[in-house]
Amino acid sequence: MKFDVKTDVGMKRIVNEDRVDVFVRPDGRVLAVIADGMGGHKAGDVASEIAITEFEKYFAAYNPSIVKAKDWLTYTFQSINQTIAKHSAITPGCEGMGTTLIAGLFEGYRGIIAHVGDSRVYQATPNGIRQITRDHSFVNVLIDSGEITEEQAKTHPKKNVLMKAVGTEISIQPDFYEVKFQPNSYFLFCTDGLSNKLSELFIHTTLYADQTIQEKSTVLVDEANLTGGEDNISLILLSNNDEEV
Repeated sequence: MKFDVKTDVGMKRIVNEDRVDVFVRPDGRVLAVIADGMGGHKAGDVASEIAITEFEKYFAAYNPSIVKAKDWLTYTFQSINQTIAKHSAITPGCEGMGTTLIAGLFEGYRGIIAHVGDSRVYQATPNGIRQITRDHSFVNVLIDSGEITEEQAKTHPKKNVLMKAVGTEISIQPDFYEVKFQPNSYFLFCTDGLSNKLSELFIHTTLYADQTIQEKSTVLVDEANLTGGEDNISLILLSNNDEEV
């Protein structure tokens, strides 16, 4: 597996509230984690930093022979949720902070993704691209109830309102998705600073251009900035093809 990680403050923000990293264990297991601190709240960057730091710590101690991956991810999300909530409660200036959080745990060609918030995971193959995760957003509630269409949701004034975030709830339960690499495929983890600016067609075309994985991720970040860059922009690009890195 090959991967690239990028984060950019964007064109309009002063502080980067995104945190993103990939951790690789000696046993070959890979953990991709992306967090977007809630921009409308205080200390979003603190919340996302706690999430990534805690996940790294828990991943180092993870024993897959004792705990199943889904149970470990559930426990880790719940522990991070409590840590952020406690920090928010006792630290001046951090009241109400929270973060989106996605963690993808891969072993070989198979993985399991845990998700809270509106950061996203896409899977791309030579035949197309699809969104794996479903946003925990107010507009998706409206879509589910039939009040608006998916097309209307793209320009809805409350499209960035979250219904679920880590650190703002008493307890948290992530959504889970089991995935596997297809031949010559990619997984793209990204914050909404990227997904709000780029079409799925542009992302797919970029991923299958004749470039290295680093060049492809750079094109995606640069294009998000060129089309406005109003938010922080972060991504993890995972690949199983034979391109040179």
